[in-house]
Amino acid sequence: LYWDNKTSLHIRLSPSFQGKVCGLCGNYDGNGKNDFVTRAGEEVVEPLKFGNSWRVFTTCSKAKIVSSPCELRPHRHTWAAQHCNIINEEGVFGLCHNLVDRSKYYDICMQDTCACDTGGDCECFCTAVAAYAAACREQGVCISWRTPTICPLFCDYYNSPGGCEWHYQSCGDPCIKTCTNPSGNCSNITSIKVEGKNFFSNFTTVWSYEGCLSQS
Repeated sequence: LYWDNKTSLHIRLSPSFQGKVCGLCGNYDGNGKNDFVTRAGEEVVEPLKFGNSWRVFTTCSKAKIVSSPCELRPHRHTWAAQHCNIINEEGVFGLCHNLVDRSKYYDICMQDTCACDTGGDCECFCTAVAAYAAACREQGVCISWRTPTICPLFCDYYNSPGGCEWHYQSCGDPCIKTCTNPSGNCSNITSIKVEGKNFFSNFTTVWSYEGCLSQS
């Protein structure tokens, strides 16, 4: 599980689980066209019927058809279009365009950005763009799209006086050197790069709960 402490949660399973899971995330059989299977095992085409079948408690109200957020909030459309266009910009995501179809990510960005108008407006936009960047990373393309004015992450805030150096990395290693794992290698998890706060190792220190310690 990879959680960004905000609005994104990524679940990664080992190949041994292929075709053996079910739920809102599908059956993990490599075919995204047959994921809409209800709790009763019925394959459906309606997203609402599929989603509502997986309610944990029957007391939860069923989801209903929702109109396009940009149609409901036309005042948000221009702002959303201007910001979400970063996904289409060749200078930013150009290297990924031929590897990951950007159209659905742009559409989701527009919907989510238009819908967020009650506070945390940028959070939905940032999450949508980060999702496309994550898909690019899985294809081996690292995109450094964040800037001081576009969805910045201030990881240096976590540095303590005399402590370890934490820095933001758009494509960091999923593992770091620790006292229990001095090599910094993880054989039991994916080697795909991850975004976020990373420990800047100077090759002489390792991370511990107490802070940076000498490898010796």
